[in-house]
Formats: sequence, structure tokens, C-alpha cells
Amino acid sequence: MRSTILRILLAGACVAILGSAYARLSVQHQMSDAANHFLASLDEGQKAKATFKFEEDEREFFHFIPAEDVAKRYGRPRKGVAFLELNAPQRHLAQALIAAGLSQQGTVKANTIMSLDDVLRVMEKDTTGRRNSDKYFLSVFGTPSETGTWGFRFEGHHISLHFTFVDGKPAYSPTFFGSNPAEVKEGPRKGLRALPREEDLARDLVRALNPEQLKTALVAEKAPDDILTSADRVAALKGQPNGLAASKLTVKQKELLKNLVEEYANNFPEELAQSRKAQFAKLANQTYFAWAGGTEKGAPHYYRVSTPEYLIEYDCTQNGANHIHAMWRDLNNDFGRDLMKEHYKKSH
Repeated sequence: MRSTILRILLAGACVAILGSAYARLSVQHQMSDAANHFLASLDEGQKAKATFKFEEDEREFFHFIPAEDVAKRYGRPRKGVAFLELNAPQRHLAQALIAAGLSQQGTVKANTIMSLDDVLRVMEKDTTGRRNSDKYFLSVFGTPSETGTWGFRFEGHHISLHFTFVDGKPAYSPTFFGSNPAEVKEGPRKGLRALPREEDLARDLVRALNPEQLKTALVAEKAPDDILTSADRVAALKGQPNGLAASKLTVKQKELLKNLVEEYANNFPEELAQSRKAQFAKLANQTYFAWAGGTEKGAPHYYRVSTPEYLIEYDCTQNGANHIHAMWRDLNNDFGRDLMKEHYKKSH
């Protein structure tokens, strides 16, 4: 009887160890496998559009405007292979790759955002094809592997997601989600909000501040027209006031700030989300919350959460304050820059 119990305990320990090992490897394993399966489904012409060398400058190009606007602004098309060029099986594999990089919450947001182009097509009576929920592009940089150096980008109107692996270590920034309209006002999808908590949790926090705290947090009476870092390759807030230090918040207010930051972190698989949450905890005493514009629902508004290592920016001012831009930038490790420095240091 005793030996049976010991065997059961030993088996349980082995399962726990194997489960832990799988959890540590799951992000790298699932994303590299999904990327390779997707690439294997493409014909030669599609693969030529979808693949780039890891070292190419294209890896650090990003923007969240429609494909036609990219062409007008930069004199070049949005690169990668578009959903509209894929057949049904290829689309399923593309969606599997995207889902491997996101949590269930993040996947729901991404698909909802993509669907809004159909709402805009009807609202704007677009007949040119500019509003098309299939004009989203996948690009793979380097050769996907569990322990190698590679990356992929998923991008289109109001989505820009960048994943980089250096010697198997992940970086997943810049991360941009937007929503136009922020809330569908009419039609069969009336009431739909793609990014409700990004707005509501921040408003809960700013309205929980006392007058003295609000005076410090409010960095401008009028909200800017867009997030300040826009699609800059290197994110930097130049000459901007910090806002309110998180150290000046009450326990309840700190919990509201934590809920807001975790909303952005939880768009990713648990392993990646936990690293962002740990970053938030580590930098708690170096975190600032800033607000601009009105605090009432429907008023144009902007907020940011800034630290020495990461920046969250959110803006809702366009289209009658019914158009959201929300971004997480890693100030040191966007596109895996810190990981690359470490890689080169070890290599040389």
C-alpha cells in the first residue's frame, strides 16, 4: 500500500514537472509551429510576399492606417501577404498563428476590430474597397523555430502586432489596437464596443481621484488629436509632463490602475501577460498616470501610463470622440532591441 502511494505521488510529480516545462516552452513552440504550418500552406508567389530576412529594415516598419493610406503616405504598399489573397485553409492557418500570439481576450478584440471595416464601409458608402475586413497582412521575418531568432507581424487598419524571438526569448511590442467606431451607434450591430475596458477602466480611475490629485494628473484641458508617439519607430515623450505619480494613489486607486494596466497585458498568452504584470509591479514607484480632456463619457479624452521601461497611450478624440487608438510601447525592447543587444554581446 505504501509503495503504491509513493508511485502515485512520483507520477504526480512527473506530470507537474512536465506540465511546468511545457508551460515555459508553449509560447515559443506554438508560435513557431503555427508560423511554419502557415508558410507551408502558401504557394511560391504568396511566400515571396510573406517572408523577409530577419535583418531587413522592413521588420521595424509599422503603421495602423488602411493599406491605401500607407501607399499614399510612404509611396510603397503595405507589405506581407493579405488575407484577401488567401484561400480558406490558408486563412485558418493564418488565424491560428495570430491566435498563438494572443490570449482569448486579445483574439476576440483583434477579430472584432477587423470586422469594423465592414461597418465603416456601410457608414461611408465606400465603393473603392478601401474599407475591407480582409486587408490585413501577415509577414514572417527569418526562419521560425522554438529556440531561434525570427519574428512575425500582423497588421492592417487599427491593428499592428509585432512578435520577435531572439535565441528563443520573446518580445511583443509595439502593440496597437484601435477601434472606429469606438461604439457602433446604429444598425444591427448597435452597441458593439471593441475596446470597452480600455476606456471604462481609465475613466473609473480618473473619476476616483480627489481634486488635488486630478489637478496633477490633468496635463491638458484639451486632449491631443492622437497618441503622441504615433507610429514612431522609437517611442519617446519629449517635454511632456509626467502627470500623477502612482505612489500618490490610495490603495483603492492603485488597484484601479493595476486593473487598467492588466487589461493591456491580458491581451497576450499567460506567460507573456505575467511578464508585463511583473514589469508593472517592479516599476510601481516609477509609474505615472496622465489624463487630458474631459472625464465625462462622450468627451474627447486621452490618457497614458508611463514608466522608464514601457508606455501605454490611449486617445479617443477623432470622429466626435468615437474613435480609439491604444498602444503599448516597450521603450527599450520594441522589436526585440534589448534582446538583440544581449545576443550580439554574447556572440562577440
